[in-house]
Amino acid sequence: MNRRGFLYPPVSKASAFSQGEIGTLDTITPNGWRLIQADSVPGMQECFLRSLAAYYIPSDFEKDYEFPVFSPLRHTLAVMLELEKLTSENQLNFIEMAVVIQLSTSTDKLSDIVAKVLDLRERRKSSGNKKQFDGQELAKASSLHDYVPQTFNDYADTNFRYLKATGLVQSKGRGIALVPEKHIFIEKLVEDTEVPDSDGAFYTALCNGADLPTDNKDSALIVLDDLLSQLNKHGIKFDVTGRSLDTPADIGSVRHEIEAILSALREEEFAAKQAGEWEEIAAYMDLLIHRRRSSKKTLSSGEEIEIPQAEAPAYFEWILWRAFLAVNSLKNKPYEARRFKIDQDFLPVGTAPGNGPDLIFEFEEFVLVVEVTLTDNSRQEAAEGEPVRRHVARIVETYTGKRVYGLFIANKVDTNTVETLRIGFWYKSDDSKMALQIVPITLDQFKNIFSAGFTSGTISPGLIQEFLRDCLAVSNHDAPEWKREIERTVQEKIRALT
Repeated sequence: MNRRGFLYPPVSKASAFSQGEIGTLDTITPNGWRLIQADSVPGMQECFLRSLAAYYIPSDFEKDYEFPVFSPLRHTLAVMLELEKLTSENQLNFIEMAVVIQLSTSTDKLSDIVAKVLDLRERRKSSGNKKQFDGQELAKASSLHDYVPQTFNDYADTNFRYLKATGLVQSKGRGIALVPEKHIFIEKLVEDTEVPDSDGAFYTALCNGADLPTDNKDSALIVLDDLLSQLNKHGIKFDVTGRSLDTPADIGSVRHEIEAILSALREEEFAAKQAGEWEEIAAYMDLLIHRRRSSKKTLSSGEEIEIPQAEAPAYFEWILWRAFLAVNSLKNKPYEARRFKIDQDFLPVGTAPGNGPDLIFEFEEFVLVVEVTLTDNSRQEAAEGEPVRRHVARIVETYTGKRVYGLFIANKVDTNTVETLRIGFWYKSDDSKMALQIVPITLDQFKNIFSAGFTSGTISPGLIQEFLRDCLAVSNHDAPEWKREIERTVQEKIRALT
């Protein structure tokens, strides 16, 4: 937080700039407040971008480097642009970051850095064992720079995370690439090669956030024109007639509207691809089911997927969202079906906020409210029983012309939760009684039906509704017996599909 300028950092004793001139140590900076107040992923990303764009090395944080001051962010983006000039692609792979990019400085010519990247890439391509090759390259770097090999991996992983946090790059394979919609912006950012002329200038920019190209009217108009061009390529006309474009703030308002449209288009394209990625979706479910054993899994394609330990609840919602996108029959938009935020890689940024369902899927014949939890003990009923029923009841009142079902999914469904959902009544404020139709199942049960449906080529909203009806038809049993009946229904459905 200090080094990224979200809290006022300590000023070194050797600096001509005093702590009193910058701000009280460890209190929140202007850019820190901007981050706190950001209520959208792009807003958060802009805070990280302003932070990283203000960061230079060497700085007052570290004086012992023997090269001129430069911006690591702009330097890396410049390498990616130079790579694009030569290869038509700006992708950087993990090992390239680990042993080439993060060991370079602004004193190295861009062409020389790119040559090293391409040489490494070609040698790796002709290698019979990629993992062994990477290990050898890390060992070479270790012998040259006196760090253990894993250090280079750790820093590369951190640098990838920083770059993605800006919203300017996205994942591509086991690497990163520039976000196409941000290309002109990135070019303008890289053109700014000025460096702070004093410790005071460095600290001031770091704590307030760096100026960006879009803070300048002329550059902002160039970025806006590029975004309008991108919309035109999608066949969408965006009329700016009558819109004020007098200031960077005015232009920014229009720019954010266009970026939101482009983001929605990208999400719809992402949704359309999910049917072809059902095996990956099922693999993520496996990681959640067996999360205490492993957080990583290698797919048949050789790609490795993982779920960060602290992000398991967010990934639970995310993978169920992808699962129902894969059914490819939604009447609502993919961004209307989720309540959690996603980044430029369509990965979850936190869980859905409270006071509403996790996921809402509208199909032609019915609406499905999906609630998930990783809570699997007796607290589950207290934490989920009332909210799940309340959320489903709210959607019942919203979709008056369609049948609404609830689907509650957990790794282990507590019997007390089953009983609460089995009874399934909700009283409105006028004391009128509402019958709810909610089915509790385990993630393993859902995954097995999901996989069987795709393997047989019969996955459809009709299949989902039929399964829900079959489960509800035997809900007159006590909770323990209903759980067994649901399992029997699952097995019967899988046998019928296979």
